[in-house]
Amino acid sequence: MSNAFRPLILAALMGCAASLAQAQATAASAPAASSSPAKKELIARVLQLQQPGLESMSRAMLQQPLGQLMQGAGQALQQVPAEKREATAKAIEGEVKKFVDETAPLMRDRAIKLAPSTIGAILEERFSEDELRQLAAWLDSPVNKKYGQLGQEMQRALAEKLVADTRGTVEARLKTLEQSVMKQLGIAPKPGASAPAPAPAKK
Repeated sequence: MSNAFRPLILAALMGCAASLAQAQATAASAPAASSSPAKKELIARVLQLQQPGLESMSRAMLQQPLGQLMQGAGQALQQVPAEKREATAKAIEGEVKKFVDETAPLMRDRAIKLAPSTIGAILEERFSEDELRQLAAWLDSPVNKKYGQLGQEMQRALAEKLVADTRGTVEARLKTLEQSVMKQLGIAPKPGASAPAPAPAKK
């Protein structure tokens, strides 16, 4: 892969490293608190039940720098000669896959390892033993599990409808914003570019 894309990979790595460092700092600064064996056992149970959420959080933290990386790579790819563009794109995909395969397990494992000294410390400080018992029961309940399983489906359904309902308005406003920014920067509009068509009047 071209060395031009190496800084993008490095930026993603630095973003993940910063996230890990922040989590470790939080763990180090968490106040120590005495706890009964029963309370510690309940906290461990809550963290175990929350492990899928911790894994999802670690994936989301990884996806943020990757999204920025891919956006930058897509823009830079347009500068690559046309005859080399497809091969370069495949090389980038290979680099990204390798990065995810190597880094995602690291993020997941570190999130699980840091959870007791971060989330666990907050649970210890803010929840009573009875509240932790109720929380564990709720997290382990069939209703909560069903709701969690449907979470992505519900979010996807809402996202699809939201995009369909707002696409025309948002695209028009983005075009207007783009032209305004170009004007502020003193950049002439591209040949053939036209102002966005006005939205149809509501009946």
